[in-house]
Amino acid sequence: MRSNSRGFIHAFTPGFTLVEVMIVVVIIGLMAGLVTYAATGYLDRAKRQRARSDVSTYSGAVDSYYLANSTYPDNQQGLKVLVPDFIKILQNDPWGRPYLYVAPGKAHPYDVVTYGADGREGGTGADADITNWDADVAEIKKK
Repeated sequence: MRSNSRGFIHAFTPGFTLVEVMIVVVIIGLMAGLVTYAATGYLDRAKRQRARSDVSTYSGAVDSYYLANSTYPDNQQGLKVLVPDFIKILQNDPWGRPYLYVAPGKAHPYDVVTYGADGREGGTGADADITNWDADVAEIKKK
């Protein structure tokens, strides 16, 4: 304890200065920015992987439908005909749009397609299209 010139006694209370607090806040802000930047890429990859998985599941269900009925669903029936016999629920793609079913496909009996993050045909990266034939090729390459 210390007394001043008037005789009052003051106790020192330990604490942080404004500069020290500001430095800590800036460091926390920088760390949060780095984590957010790194997590953005993971989210895009996770959405693309989920889309590949969904397309593969729907493609397998279309093949099962073909085995049971000796014909592929037509465009008017689409993927909705697969519920509930071949799949439990028909979900939208990770970007909130329905998966597309086209029969006949471009080079195969049918295509199951999602147009990626931009919702338009073509694109690269997160905007790239995902089809059942792309998913099958990726699965073969893993083996």
